[in-house]
Amino acid sequence: MTELKTGADYLRQILRAPVYDVAVVTPLQEMERLSARLNNSVQIKREDRQPVHSFKLRGAYNMVSKLTEKQKQAGVIAASAGNHAQGMALSGTKLGIKTIIVMPQTTPDIKVDAVKGFGGEVVLHGNNFDEAKAEAERLAEEYGYTFVPPFDHPLVIAGQGTIGIEMLQQNGHLDYIFVPVGGGGLAAGIAVLVKQLLPEIKVIAVEPEDSSCLKAALDAGEPVVLEQVSLFADGVAVKRIGDETFRLCQEYIDGHISVSSDEICAAVKDIFEDTRAIAEPAGALSLAGLKKYAEQMELKDKQLGAVLSGANTNFHGLRYVSERCELGEKREGLLAVTIPEQKGAFFEFCQIIGGRAVTEFNYRYSSDQLANIFVGIRLVSGQEELNQIVHDLRQGGYPVIDLSDDEMAKLHIRYMIGGKPSKALQERLYSFEFPEYPGALLNFLSTLGTHWNISLFNYRNHGADYGRVLCGFELSESDLNRFSAHLVELGYQYKDETDNPAYSFFLS
Repeated sequence: MTELKTGADYLRQILRAPVYDVAVVTPLQEMERLSARLNNSVQIKREDRQPVHSFKLRGAYNMVSKLTEKQKQAGVIAASAGNHAQGMALSGTKLGIKTIIVMPQTTPDIKVDAVKGFGGEVVLHGNNFDEAKAEAERLAEEYGYTFVPPFDHPLVIAGQGTIGIEMLQQNGHLDYIFVPVGGGGLAAGIAVLVKQLLPEIKVIAVEPEDSSCLKAALDAGEPVVLEQVSLFADGVAVKRIGDETFRLCQEYIDGHISVSSDEICAAVKDIFEDTRAIAEPAGALSLAGLKKYAEQMELKDKQLGAVLSGANTNFHGLRYVSERCELGEKREGLLAVTIPEQKGAFFEFCQIIGGRAVTEFNYRYSSDQLANIFVGIRLVSGQEELNQIVHDLRQGGYPVIDLSDDEMAKLHIRYMIGGKPSKALQERLYSFEFPEYPGALLNFLSTLGTHWNISLFNYRNHGADYGRVLCGFELSESDLNRFSAHLVELGYQYKDETDNPAYSFFLS
C-alpha cells in the first residue's frame, strides 16, 4: 500500500492527482426549492455529470495512472457490479491498459454492456460480489494483474478527495459538507482534504440505517463485518468499511447520521424537482442526511453542501422510489381503519378527514357488520397532522392503526387487500378516471356512495393528471337505470368491468 499517513501527505497527493485527464469539474448547484423549504442554502455537487455518471472515475484513474510501467503492461483487474467497474473501464481505455472487470453472473445486462462500452473486458463469475472479488484476486495472482480496490487504497481515496478541492473553490463559505458512505473512500478523501484547508467546515457522514458499516465500526472502535446489508442503495451496500478509510473517517469526520430508505426516496424526488436529474439511491443518500440533520439540529441560514455521487440507476427501481418518497418526506400517512359495513360509511369517513387529499384507498367486502380499509392521506404538516387525523377518527368511533412505518404493510399488504367476498353479491364492477383535485373522491362518494353499498374499492394517486380507480357496487337489475343516471351526473370517465375475466377469476 502506498504510504500516505498524515493529513499533509494526503493533501499533497490530492493536489497532484491527475484526474482531469479523464474526469471533469462538476458544478456545485443551488437547490432553490429545497433551500427555501429548509431555510438554509442547499447546494449539491453534481458528480452524476462525470463521463461515467459517478465519482468513482476519480479514484480509479488516480490509482491506475500511478502504476509502474511494468504494472501497466501486465494490466489491471477489479471486482465490481457498479460504478467502480465503469470508472475502471474508462480509466484503462484512456491509459491504454488492459482492464478486466469481474462481475457476478447475476449482474444486469445494462451494467455489463456499460463496462464493455467503456472498453473493459468483462468476466462473469459467482453469484455475488464476494465470489466475484475472490475470482478477481485469483486471476490477479495467476496472471500478474494489479488489483484495484473500489475504496480502501490511499491513491483511490486521494482521487476522490479532488471533489473536496472543487467544493471549496466553488464555495469557500460552506458550513457543512454531507458525504455518503459505503466503503468510505469518498468520505475519507473529502474529510482529510477539508480539514487540512478549512477545518471549521463540518464534514458529516451519511449512511443507510440498514447498511451502516461506518457507524458499526465507530461503535466498536474498529472495522466490523455486518451480518447483512440492504441492497436498495446498492452503491453503498458494503458489509465492512475499509481499514484505511475507517482510520481517516475516525480522525477527520465531525458527525454521522443514518437515514431510512423512504428518506432516500424523498431525496431522489427533491433532486429531480430542483435539477431534473435522476439520482440513484446511493447518489441521493447525502442529501437525505443533510435534510434530516438540518431538522434535528435546527439549522437556519447555513451553507450546506451535499454530494450527488451517482446516477446509474435501474429505471424500474423508480417505481419503488415514486411509491415511497412521500412517506419519506412525511407528506403521506398510511392508516388501517375499521368502518361499519353500511351505505354512506365511506362518505362519513371522508367527512372526518376533511378536505385532505386521499392518495390511496383499498377495500373489499368481507362481512355484513364491519369493513377494514387501507387508506393513504396527503399531509401538509407531517407527523403532527397525522396524529390529529388519528385522534379525530378515534373520537368519531373508528378504530385506527397508523401503518406509515410498518414495512410489511408498505411493501406487501397494501397490494394484497381483497380476495373474494364471503358471500355471493349482486355486484357490478367499474373503472373510473378521477380528476386529480381536492374533493374529487368526496364528490364521487356523495354522488354514488350514499345510494349504493360499495363492495370493493382500489385507488392510488401516482401524480398523474388522472387517478385510476376500481370500484364495486351492490346493484340489482332494477337499480341499473338510476345508477347510470348518477354516473352521468358524476361526469368522470368510466368503464363497466363486470365481464372482465380477471375480475371473474380473482374477485367475484
